[in-house]
Amino acid sequence: MADTGPATDSSDYDVIIVGGGPAGLNAALILGRCRRRVLLCDSGKPRNAASRGVHGFLSRDGELPFELRRIAREQMARYPTVVLRDAEICEARRIDGGFEVATAEGRRFRSRKLLLATGVLDELPDIPGFQAFYGRGVYTCPYCDGWENRDRPIAVYGPGERCVGLALEMTIWSRDIILITNGPARLSPEDRKRLARRRIPIIETPVAALEGGDDGLEQVRFVDGTALPCAGLFLNLGEREGSRLIEMAGSELSDKATVETRSYERTEIPGLYVAGDASRRVQFAIVAAAEGAMAAFAINTELLKEDLAKEDRAAEEPPHGRSRETP
Repeated sequence: MADTGPATDSSDYDVIIVGGGPAGLNAALILGRCRRRVLLCDSGKPRNAASRGVHGFLSRDGELPFELRRIAREQMARYPTVVLRDAEICEARRIDGGFEVATAEGRRFRSRKLLLATGVLDELPDIPGFQAFYGRGVYTCPYCDGWENRDRPIAVYGPGERCVGLALEMTIWSRDIILITNGPARLSPEDRKRLARRRIPIIETPVAALEGGDDGLEQVRFVDGTALPCAGLFLNLGEREGSRLIEMAGSELSDKATVETRSYERTEIPGLYVAGDASRRVQFAIVAAAEGAMAAFAINTELLKEDLAKEDRAAEEPPHGRSRETP
């Protein structure tokens, strides 16, 4: 387990951030510039680890996810109050005065505020090839990977109305679209008409496996032995929580594994913030970074108000506990 930043004997921080993606790193950057004592813990298992590049991020379009993190960590080194720890946080709870977290190794740290930037994980079918080609032909976000598959044969996977919408959306990038429902489509007549108008065929034969090579996905193999060549397969089966820490800290997840955060990424739990893909907004890397910045702004403002109020109370107390009228 490696740290970057100064060594410290203290387990108390102004803010603990869990998650070292764009949201967590940008929050740590802002808070470091505010001279706050920050501990950022990252498990090193980002949602986009398989991605061949982060897209739609101004000045970093196409940057490898781990390179983006490396640059951010390198820049963070100039802020001595920020500690970056490679550690998996497995427990988070509210305590008097703030929060306490615990690492998988059993170390415990306390803070006044807690920012969870743990993200979500994509649901993938339990069919051979989906996991192997995730990020190399299997994608969940057309905004992230549609451009790279433009004007190529694209398959959209999944049953139901949600995947009809995704198939229609993919026509922005290609007109060679096929909807694969992996069994009876259960589509309304109107949905079938909408697909037919755009010349989007429907294949209802169950999928046996995805196949390809070192360069990525090449074809979809069906249980009847037929195969469909395709450059990319897009699906939207939903997400699951990236961590149980949000619930441990007292907040609730929606049925989409996200948190309905309030302004500046606040939750209903005082002092608890959630930013990045686990919050309610668009799941773009650049949006996650912006949410981290907004959360940091709110956290610093809240800490400042608390500190000033504490100083004011101390200033108004009589010296040595005596009454002001005592000679």
